[in-house]
Amino acid sequence: MMSWLFTGMLVLSLLFGILNGRMEQVSISAVNECSNAVTLAIQLAGVMCLWSGLMRIAEVSDLTGKLSRLFRPVMKLLFWHLPADSKAAKAIIMNLTANLLGLGNAATPLGIAAMKELEKISPRKGISSNEMALLVVLNTASLQLIPTTTAALRLAAGSAAPMEILPAVWLASSMSILSGILAAKFFSRLFGKGAD
Repeated sequence: MMSWLFTGMLVLSLLFGILNGRMEQVSISAVNECSNAVTLAIQLAGVMCLWSGLMRIAEVSDLTGKLSRLFRPVMKLLFWHLPADSKAAKAIIMNLTANLLGLGNAATPLGIAAMKELEKISPRKGISSNEMALLVVLNTASLQLIPTTTAALRLAAGSAAPMEILPAVWLASSMSILSGILAAKFFSRLFGKGAD
């Protein structure tokens, strides 16, 4: 599906470039963006290696177990059939913790690890389970206590008080995550056939 989407965007870009007489600009942009894509891939690989390593250290030091016990009430409410000490539950907790701290780059590899663990225990391989859908919702509409990425961007843009957005972030992320959880639970009940 994604390959069709990207192919369509590429073809439309070329078509509009030809129709508007801007093929020179399209070709210059294509060459420039190739180097940007390689740079981004290397940066993301480095970040994923860092956080995957930290996740492994957290597992070995039993930090994931401690966080698992701390978040157990929330996990029982949202992912009630997952055992609290399972690899999937621990990966989800680490992902949620990274999101709570506003570490979006850290949440990505942790979310991928959580999805892999959920796939292993899914009764229907290759089909997204209700738990996977809920994890995507929790990841996308994450509650952030400390929006570090946003604060860093505001600071880089010259903001005198980059953290003054905290109340707005808390309100907006609370409402988005509540709406997302309710929608995910509603649709899992409506369409059934999940473990949830």
